[in-house]
Amino acid sequence: MDKVKPLPSYLVQRYKGWKATSYAENVSWYRHLGAQGQHPRAMIISCCDSRVHVTSIFGADQGEFFIHRNIANLVPPYKPDGAQHGTSAAVEYAVTALKVAHLVVLGHSQCGGVQGCLDMCKGNAPHLESKDSFVGRWMDVLRPGYDDVAHIDDSLEQAQAFEKRAVLVSLENLMTFPFVKERVANGDLSMHGLWHNIAEGGLEAYDSKIGTFAGV
Repeated sequence: MDKVKPLPSYLVQRYKGWKATSYAENVSWYRHLGAQGQHPRAMIISCCDSRVHVTSIFGADQGEFFIHRNIANLVPPYKPDGAQHGTSAAVEYAVTALKVAHLVVLGHSQCGGVQGCLDMCKGNAPHLESKDSFVGRWMDVLRPGYDDVAHIDDSLEQAQAFEKRAVLVSLENLMTFPFVKERVANGDLSMHGLWHNIAEGGLEAYDSKIGTFAGV
C-alpha cells in the first residue's frame, strides 16, 4: 500500500468548503441520515461517464437515490453461478433489502462504451475482442442488440439508437431477476428507461405504448 498517495490538494479544499457550508447548514439532516440509515425511493443505474450527474439532473438530496454506475449503464442477465457480480448484487440489495419503488436505467449521448460495442460489431476494435479486455467482455451484454441498429447509415443516429437500445437491453435483463419480476408483477416496483442528451440537456423516456423514446 506504499503506492497510495495523499489526496490531491484541490479535493481537500473542496471537502473543507463543503464541510464549512453545505454540511454546517444541514447538520441535523446529516445526523438523521447517519442514525436512521438509508431509505431511497429509487435505484438509478447510470453510466460511469463523468458528464452524467444524476443527482443534479433530478435535484436529488442525499438519501433519495440508490445509484449504481457502470460502463454503458448495462445490467447483465440473471446468472446465479456463484461468481462475483457487482451490478447484480446492487440490484438485489436495492430490490430485496431497500425495497425501492422505482428502477431507472439512464443512458446518455456520446457513450464511449456503446461506441466501443459498435466498433466491435463492425470489426474495428480488435483490442476489445481480446479475452483479457474487461470492457469488451462487459459490452458483450449489449452486442446482440446491434442487429436492431445495423441498418442505420448515419453514424450519429446509429450511435444514439444503440445507446437507447442499451437502456432497453438492461430493462429486459432486469426482468430475468426473479425478485424484480415478482415485485413488478405485484405492483410494488416500476421500471423506467431514460436517455440523456448531455449537450442539449435533454431527457427522453421510453414509452412502451408507442415503443420508442420521447421527450419528458
